[in-house]
Amino acid sequence: MQLDLIEAFVIAGMLVAVITLGIVVFGSRRRVGQLKRSSAEISQEEQRVFDFLHGLGAAFSEGVPAGELHRLIVEGAEHTLKSSGGALYLTDRSGENLLPAFLSKNCPPLVVLPPNVTESAAESYLRLHAIPLGEGIVGEAGISSAPRFLRRKTDLPEALLAHGLGSLVIGPLHYRHKLLGVLVLCRRTDQDPFSDTKLQLFGAILEQSAFALFNQAIHLAAGEKHALDRDIQIAGEIQKILLPSDAPELPGFQLSGLNLPARTLSGDYFDYLPVDEDHIGIAIADVSGKGVPAALIMAMCRSVLRSQSRGERSPAAVLRSVNRQLYPDMKEDMFISMAYVVLNKHTGEALLARAGHDAPLLYRAATGEIESLNPKGMAVGIDSGGVFDRFCAEYSLRFEPGDLLLLYTDGITEALNAGGDEFGLTRLTSQLKDHPAEGASDTLHRLARSVRSFAGNQPQHDDITLIALRKSSTA
Repeated sequence: MQLDLIEAFVIAGMLVAVITLGIVVFGSRRRVGQLKRSSAEISQEEQRVFDFLHGLGAAFSEGVPAGELHRLIVEGAEHTLKSSGGALYLTDRSGENLLPAFLSKNCPPLVVLPPNVTESAAESYLRLHAIPLGEGIVGEAGISSAPRFLRRKTDLPEALLAHGLGSLVIGPLHYRHKLLGVLVLCRRTDQDPFSDTKLQLFGAILEQSAFALFNQAIHLAAGEKHALDRDIQIAGEIQKILLPSDAPELPGFQLSGLNLPARTLSGDYFDYLPVDEDHIGIAIADVSGKGVPAALIMAMCRSVLRSQSRGERSPAAVLRSVNRQLYPDMKEDMFISMAYVVLNKHTGEALLARAGHDAPLLYRAATGEIESLNPKGMAVGIDSGGVFDRFCAEYSLRFEPGDLLLLYTDGITEALNAGGDEFGLTRLTSQLKDHPAEGASDTLHRLARSVRSFAGNQPQHDDITLIALRKSSTA
């Protein structure tokens, strides 16, 4: 009897052990299955992330347009986090608003629609509506420092829930502490909400998307700069056409001009103007400022001066007319300094008028001295005419054999060397006296070489324009 009880206990124990072992084995297999499924899910997730990054990389290698990159970011993020819709908003130039860059077709409204917006017009409204920073769920994300989930009814306005928005993950796109925009991924009310475990993955998506957007902005800026540089180069070539390539033949005189722009576009101008059969006009001008604005004003000045000079022997009268025509179209901070000479080609007599320009220098061969010619005058574009007309005076001179008149812009006198010293009027005057027998062209090129030698490796900061008119010694 006792033996039977012992056997029964042994058998019962064995049954319990077998059952326990079965439970353990079943549990282990179950856990192995779960681990396998988790491993597969992780592998799929890794593949989705790889696809997302690969898509961005391919976009750069192929040089896709900005709109295509925006689409790739949203649709790639949707695929990675299994979202039903998404949207990308980018900051505007002011940095105070978020503009919709791409909204996927299945993305529910992320802003509350005004009552007057019909269902048919909702899509157009959403694609055009700018969101101020700090306003609504998208604007608030723009001023936040980290991504977050919104999936409870308390997180989302009822008006958005009514349009099918069930949950979303949203975050700012920052690069180098600068806000580039906001990325949003959505799930509708009939889908499971996002889980907290995806937040870290979404953060990585934000980081890579911001990097892609920043690099494309740099790429586009470089492309725009290249196109602008090309346009400026073409404008510079056109501008050179506006300057005379050769001086007209003047029996008994040598006439030469030289323009050395500091940039591609110059604000300096010089010209030879046929007044009538007996007279020729010689003009030099310097527009305040540099670059495109100065070049445009220069072109306007040329056109007006040419129209007013024909048949008019008084240089002061021409400058008064030029000022009256240009003044209404010039900004308050811009002006033109000019010097204008009308020469009688037969007698050697000339009239000079200045409009705030540097005083021309006249070398007298008979004495070896330099005269500074300073008739009164104020710059073009400062006054409408009342004051300008009273101040604009003329200076009369007569050329004798060997005399040389130099017109110049302040780019030569204000040229700097490495020590910060200016070339100055004294050096210019000395250079003009050094070789009195030189012709007009040789004089200008020697002056150009002298100022370059003086400046050394210092960059030219202003345009240099020179005109030399010399009466032949044998005349």
